[in-house]
Amino acid sequence: MNIPEQIQDARSGNAAAQKALFDHLADPMMAVCCRYLKNREDAEEVLLDGFCKFFSHLRDFRYQGEAALYAWIKKIMVNECLMFLRRYRAFSVMTERTAEEIALPVEPLAGLSADEIFNLIIRLPVGYRTVFNLHVIEGMEHREIAKALGIAEGTSKSQLSKAKLLLQKMLMQKGVRYVKRNTR
Repeated sequence: MNIPEQIQDARSGNAAAQKALFDHLADPMMAVCCRYLKNREDAEEVLLDGFCKFFSHLRDFRYQGEAALYAWIKKIMVNECLMFLRRYRAFSVMTERTAEEIALPVEPLAGLSADEIFNLIIRLPVGYRTVFNLHVIEGMEHREIAKALGIAEGTSKSQLSKAKLLLQKMLMQKGVRYVKRNTR
């Protein structure tokens, strides 16, 4: 059964079609959740909440290709992650001084894999990590981020700047050299 047929059957409440869609989408959506939430159990909880919302609103979705499906469910998952962070007051603005106190390992590496980069990002404080993911990974503008998180646009810009600085510091402590680029 192809994706459009699975969506149609899932809309009708067909459990087999819903399971097939879940199986098809769960791994990439879990990766999205793990980018925002450090704890795997929390990410799994948000993933399941996101799929509940996905299936309950599936009747409103108009299939226009697999890319549209991924974009729609990814937006649901990101919003669920943000709601989770707000619900547990996990999102907080961190001062530069507090960020400097975060312990970083001093193990130099020859190169970084995608997993190592992910692990550096996940070690960022929640506020830095959330804004970094929304801006750099999801491509959201600071105005959108500020609205989604209930913070000032300037706070979003500041959190992104501090996230980048902390990532640079982590990379330097790992012995990774980087070239600073001027952006905007």
